[in-house]
Amino acid sequence: MTIGAGLHKFALTAHVISSVGLLGSIAAFLALAAAGLTSQDERTVRAAYLAMELIAQFVIVPLSFASLVTGLIQSCYTRWGLLRYYWVLVKLLLTLFATAVLLVKMELIGYAARLVEETTLPAVELRAAGVQLVVHSAGGLLVLLMAAVLSVYKPPGLTRYGRRRQYEAA
Repeated sequence: MTIGAGLHKFALTAHVISSVGLLGSIAAFLALAAAGLTSQDERTVRAAYLAMELIAQFVIVPLSFASLVTGLIQSCYTRWGLLRYYWVLVKLLLTLFATAVLLVKMELIGYAARLVEETTLPAVELRAAGVQLVVHSAGGLLVLLMAAVLSVYKPPGLTRYGRRRQYEAA
């Protein structure tokens, strides 16, 4: 099944914008997480964790779902298909994994933001949360970079379903 050229370009543009936006917002989140973990300035620490919660809720989560949905649309309406090529399937699994981890970590992000709202910063709890947030945001960035590389290089390899479809079309 194919879609018109105009609709295809719109869907591709939406996917690229949401994916690039997601990469950038996670990079910003990582920078804030590192600042919150390493800064000696209490105001910087408080601001970093509060900003991280806002970025996660209002930028990263929506862009994550937008990237996932637009990626599904792209794969279903292009010659690549959703299940024909391993690189598309791996991209889908990476995106699903990253989104699931993000949703699970939203509680930790909120917890860290609540901790910095206290009168005195609880150093031990905040440090433990901060380390996790740095590690997970760096991991999320790495996963998204892997998906971007797959999109550009498109390594060969048909799935079993893809080989069967190719055989049926011949």
